[in-house]
Amino acid sequence: MENISRQSLPKTPLERFHYGTVIPAIPLALTESRAFDPAAQRRLIRYYLEAGAGGIAAAVHTTQFRIHDDPEQWLQPLLSLTMEEMLTYQNETETPIVKICGVCGNTRQAVSEARMAREMGFDLALLANYGVQDRSEPALLDRMSAVAEEIPVVAFYMQEAVGGIRLSADFWSSVCAIPQVKGIKCAPFDRYRTLELVRACALSPRADEIALYTGNDDNIVPDLLTNFRFQREDGSTAEKRFVGGLLGHWSVWTKAVCDLYDSLRHGTRNAVELLTIGAQITDANAAIFDAAGGFSGCIPGVHEVLRRQGLLETNLCLDPQETLSPGQAQALDKIRTIYPALNDDAFVKEFLVRYEERRKNQGTAASGC
Repeated sequence: MENISRQSLPKTPLERFHYGTVIPAIPLALTESRAFDPAAQRRLIRYYLEAGAGGIAAAVHTTQFRIHDDPEQWLQPLLSLTMEEMLTYQNETETPIVKICGVCGNTRQAVSEARMAREMGFDLALLANYGVQDRSEPALLDRMSAVAEEIPVVAFYMQEAVGGIRLSADFWSSVCAIPQVKGIKCAPFDRYRTLELVRACALSPRADEIALYTGNDDNIVPDLLTNFRFQREDGSTAEKRFVGGLLGHWSVWTKAVCDLYDSLRHGTRNAVELLTIGAQITDANAAIFDAAGGFSGCIPGVHEVLRRQGLLETNLCLDPQETLSPGQAQALDKIRTIYPALNDDAFVKEFLVRYEERRKNQGTAASGC
């Protein structure tokens, strides 16, 4: 990626989003009885921020879209806690944190969730097509425009294997024309469709106003390395790059992710080395996201990695049927062994000690002792 002076780092969350950063799509912490686990959720969010993530995306696919079906029990408590933790860290460090809330459902639901997100203080809404997969492209555009009246939008191209739908190049050209669309998460897991989206954005009159974030968990490093170049009809050249990632895969081993992203951003490693690491990450993602099982174990896989590190108490999902696939635990063992440089176990161990000490000190201060 381009070599940008560290003195030019952004001062606001939206500026940081446009500049580019690491944004984990966070999972939902559950107890053994499948109740919300606020303590583990706070610990997890703090881990992401101390690891170097520049933003958090909550209530998205990795968080489990089912939380949107019961806002009072799941969605509102999660968003409130997430916002509190992000603001605490932002105030402590004077570092802008990009605060993204996933919204979905029909137009009425999506607009209502977007309004709630804005009132809570979120900067952007990641608009998913969960619940409206049968809608036409014009209907989806109308829905996006309605949501954009409430809060700036990050459009989302989600792969079909986990509930996404095929969207045309013309659709993405129309998305780019909506003034309040500030970014697009590109995650079709398909190179042809990725190119259609990037080309539509690069050739849009609003190209410079839209930040592209990779969500292609199977192709992270090549996406971030590539300068996409297209020739316009008048002979001029249009270029576009992914400035960061908004990824479920980045919700694990996040300190190593941030170190890699920094080297990509500032050009401290050569392309061959980076592509080698990229292939290792793709192989690791196959185990974590359960590619062999058709991605049915992707969220339990994320949970299991975090559970093994001590960041989550369980690997449970809201749906009791959503579990690790046969052989997935062994696949996780394998990638831990053959790609040791990808994990951040040492950082997590230090973080957990530091976090517990901080929690005890806060408890002592609150008790007046």
